[in-house]
Amino acid sequence: MSSDNIEMPANNSNQDEKTHFGYQTINKSDKVSEVAKVFHSVASKYDVMNDLMSMGIHRLWKRFTIDHSGVKQGNVVLDLAGGTGDLSAKFVAMVGKEGKVVLSDINESMLNEGRDRLTNKGIVSNIEYVQANAEALPFPDNTFDCVTIAFGLRNVTDKDAALGSIFRVLKPGGRLLVLEFSKPHVPGLTPIYDFYSFNILPKIGKLVANDEDSYRYLAESIRMHPDQETLKSMMEAAGFENTSYHNMTGGIVALHKGFKF
Repeated sequence: MSSDNIEMPANNSNQDEKTHFGYQTINKSDKVSEVAKVFHSVASKYDVMNDLMSMGIHRLWKRFTIDHSGVKQGNVVLDLAGGTGDLSAKFVAMVGKEGKVVLSDINESMLNEGRDRLTNKGIVSNIEYVQANAEALPFPDNTFDCVTIAFGLRNVTDKDAALGSIFRVLKPGGRLLVLEFSKPHVPGLTPIYDFYSFNILPKIGKLVANDEDSYRYLAESIRMHPDQETLKSMMEAAGFENTSYHNMTGGIVALHKGFKF
């Protein structure tokens, strides 16, 4: 098993340029460290909180993503912002002995959590761990058959740079899958979802993870993420073709798909 800790710098062409951190406005140069604090705090409780927050539905969202990955024996897969490695564990079985999965995350605590969990499951071959920034991936051009990023894109400072970086490392014919919270489209769902996100979710975070602020940020970051059509347009601007998205749970979550030809 190979393990590399490569932390690439974020795009910092203008240190004074502003961006959002949840509902706050901060310097772009500070966002990586602020997001890192959140995930250092929640790493050990991340999977438990996912089950509680989604009532276990996140497992169905991820299963749907895997089913649409097109991954097969011998493929090379990048599980970007892969965190605790639940997608990577499935992909290792799918690529077989001739394939490879790279579990990558910018956050050291999350990456270590993923490494420990997969190792404890006996997954010690055909898997690599790389700490990296999605905006500047440290891989050669045309490396991967499939790239997935599940619930990670909304935390990236420069999403356009990340999509361009992903496009570069995909092989011709490869596909990107972005699983992310999005904008509800079912009438009447938004106020219920907002009440849950801003009144219930932070309290669950305080009770289970002893961290109310991080889960308030996560709820805010979802609201600041581009909607379905905007993200589709961003993928097309990065060069992806045959782009599409599939809404799940009333649009609370969407799976975007695009190909490099």
